[in-house]
Amino acid sequence: MKFVLVAVVASFAAFSAAHAADTCASKAVDKNGKPLAGAAKTSSIDKCKKDAQAACEANALDKNGKPLTGAAKTSNVNKCVGDAVGG
Repeated sequence: MKFVLVAVVASFAAFSAAHAADTCASKAVDKNGKPLAGAAKTSSIDKCKKDAQAACEANALDKNGKPLTGAAKTSNVNKCVGDAVGG
C-alpha cells in the first residue's frame, strides 16, 4: 500500500515539474529551437501573456463550477497568469 502511495505522489511531482517548465519564456524560441531575442522575444511573450490571460479567465471557476467574481477571480487569474508566464 505504501508503494502505491509513493508511486502516485512521485507521478504527480513529475507531472508538476514538467508543467512548470512550460512558461512563456521557454516557449519563446524560433523554428530552429534557438531562443528569441529583442523585439521578437517581447512580441512572443506578450502574445503568450494575452493567451494565458484569456485561458485563465475562462477557467476561473469555483469548486461547484460557477464563475468566480470580484477579488477571488482577480486573485485566481493573477496566480494562473503568473504560473503561465513563469513569474
